[in-house]
Amino acid sequence: MELRIGQGYDVHALAPDLEMWLGGVRIDSAAGFVAHSDGDVAIHALCDALLGALALGDIGKHFPDTSDEWKGVDSKILLSKVVSMVKERGWEISNADITIALQAPKIAGRILDMRETLSGIMGLEIDRVSIKATTTERLGFVGRKEGCEVWAIALLQKN
Repeated sequence: MELRIGQGYDVHALAPDLEMWLGGVRIDSAAGFVAHSDGDVAIHALCDALLGALALGDIGKHFPDTSDEWKGVDSKILLSKVVSMVKERGWEISNADITIALQAPKIAGRILDMRETLSGIMGLEIDRVSIKATTTERLGFVGRKEGCEVWAIALLQKN
């Protein structure tokens, strides 16, 4: 069996009066992500992990932030397109593991919703999608509530 692993990382700044989307789920928050798309930093990191596993570049290569086509786009659409790229090349997603670093708001109560959303888009059982939330103990830009960073890992297997 042939396997590939990919790693993704993304970061977005926070600003007041913007919507916050994480893992395909709207999060109640006074601040949201500054971005060309909807700013779903978790989906962006996941897309990079999937693309990286197949050496297809990163999300910016396929959905550039200089293109009006992707302005304000729902990141679930981007993930769906990346999943199609993976499948078209004869691969299937085995599992994904995501870590979200965000000082506030607390998101632990929304993790199951995120897992359900992402597993549905990827066509996986929910137990193949892990999402963990952490703070940075008030250290750095995340700790100062200036932004969010996310790491993702995805394992692919050849069909």
